[in-house]
Amino acid sequence: MTENLRDFLATSDKKAFDKEHKRKLLFNISQYDKKVVEGKHIYADLELAKERAASIKAKSINNLDKYLIEFEANFMKRGGKVLWAENADQAIDEILKIAKRVNTKTLVKAKSMVTEEIHLNHHMEQAGIESIETDLGEYIQQLDGEPPYHIVTPAMHKSKEDVAKLFHEKKGLPEGSSPSDIMAFVRRILRAKYPEAELGVTGGNFLVADVGAVAVTENEGNQLMSVAFPKTIISIVGIEKIIPNLADLDLFFPLLAVHGTGQKVTVYNTLLTGPRQPDEVDGPDEMFVILLDNGRTNLLAQPEQREALSCIRCGACLNACPIYRNIGGHAYATTYSGPIGSVITPVMKGLNDFKHLSYSSSLCGRCTEVCPVKIDIHKHLLHNRRDSITQHSSSKMDDFAMLFWKKISLNRNLMNKGGSGVKNFFLKSFFKSTWGARRELPKLAPKSFNERWREKKGLK
Repeated sequence: MTENLRDFLATSDKKAFDKEHKRKLLFNISQYDKKVVEGKHIYADLELAKERAASIKAKSINNLDKYLIEFEANFMKRGGKVLWAENADQAIDEILKIAKRVNTKTLVKAKSMVTEEIHLNHHMEQAGIESIETDLGEYIQQLDGEPPYHIVTPAMHKSKEDVAKLFHEKKGLPEGSSPSDIMAFVRRILRAKYPEAELGVTGGNFLVADVGAVAVTENEGNQLMSVAFPKTIISIVGIEKIIPNLADLDLFFPLLAVHGTGQKVTVYNTLLTGPRQPDEVDGPDEMFVILLDNGRTNLLAQPEQREALSCIRCGACLNACPIYRNIGGHAYATTYSGPIGSVITPVMKGLNDFKHLSYSSSLCGRCTEVCPVKIDIHKHLLHNRRDSITQHSSSKMDDFAMLFWKKISLNRNLMNKGGSGVKNFFLKSFFKSTWGARRELPKLAPKSFNERWREKKGLK
């Protein structure tokens, strides 16, 4: 058993039986569910919209090299600079070079899962740079020393009372402060930081190839503020976020909003096309886009699972998943949790260390059903399981158990020998830890169906 699996099982066991944790999580997801049902009413034919989105993303992923080069060329035409990072270390090195050159003391960062993926805040702090989350949920998690709990809603596992307690302990706010009081307090802090910051960092919801733009969507306006004041800005975006045309946003922005938060469209939708132009009165002096691989080409190399690169990070599959609803986001111990994380993480980061995530599923198919770009998520979990076997990433004990089981199951005489007592003993010995400490293993009947049939028919 790997250390990752051991930690996953221990944390999952703890969270699954934490009634208060489950109450908060299910309440917050239920609010999301209501809004999404309302939001979907804007579509006359939602399935058609999803099919079109799936087709565009498939075209983009299958022609990734073409569209990324097109994006790079068009972005550079307006004075932007494009950097390619094969892994997290390369991305951090490039960011630190830029930060050092502009003498960065303060960095303001908009909500971005890819910056969580490369642990940007940690590396900036090590370099003596104050890195501040400007999204309220991310700011709460940063203050609490926790990673995001959810792709869209970073503090989904916290109640308003939890947040009030956190701000009382960390910032000295009065006990029981209201959400309005807390938001006003955070607003005062952040608005003093934006003008100070030498560097602004964003992610990107989409990369638009034909105009060379980074498309970002948000509700709080903090992303706009993070690029409005600093003279140097960096957008760090996974290479899979590419779409061919500006017109495609007419489809993707509403789909992301409806499935992410239940809104018809998110409040602020922005295109970042490079530094300030000669005829423009505001904007940054320079803008960089870092195109991050970090295991994505490993996924691209898989003929079946590559479809998962189409994910637009709406979080719908997390909210629908019975496993996520029981154990929560932190149990996965990965940047991307839930069903989509269980597909992409083992391929991007290695089956040996993360194959257990692909087994942590009921295979009910709800994730596939709710996906706005029609990724066959639960089938890809099975593809990962298959690959873990064919690539021999299973343990020697697992291999021995399956060989032992195969030998017996292919021989009827062996299947009928030993009696139920012996068989039940072996089942308990081999599968007790896998089955779980809180479930009793089913017991085999004294006689198999084959034995009873032969007795009934008088066969020897």
